[in-house]
Amino acid sequence: MKILVTGGAGFIGSQFIRAWLAHHPADRIVNLDALTYAGSLERLGGLDGGRYQFIHGTICDSGAVRHVLAGCEMIVHFAAETHVDRSITNAASFLRTNIEGTHMLLEAARAGGVWRFVHISTDEVYGPVLEGAVDETAPLAPKSPYAASK
Repeated sequence: MKILVTGGAGFIGSQFIRAWLAHHPADRIVNLDALTYAGSLERLGGLDGGRYQFIHGTICDSGAVRHVLAGCEMIVHFAAETHVDRSITNAASFLRTNIEGTHMLLEAARAGGVWRFVHISTDEVYGPVLEGAVDETAPLAPKSPYAASK
């Protein structure tokens, strides 16, 4: 299987890529990452070039997304603007990447016949958890532009 991973040069995305390739020896991964403040190719050093390919680009570029999606059967979407404090001082980039970029990915997946789409989000969408824990059935109560955009 060929998988498109977005934001794979981030801490969690890079760990996912390494783990997936280690446990699925027949699969290939294409990593689309803009290499912003959160991305580092050093996290992916030493990966097999035959099974792993890095593409520098953004999920907000529909042409790039369509190009890298060719032949993929699944998308694992980590790419996002992150950090609550950054979203409070400048929400625009969060809206563009987290909402518009995700929408572009979903449209490209639909047009390309990719029906497996895993969107990695955040517990921030549930708002502050003062006691105990929440799960997917809890009401959404985002308290920042970051949380609302996820």
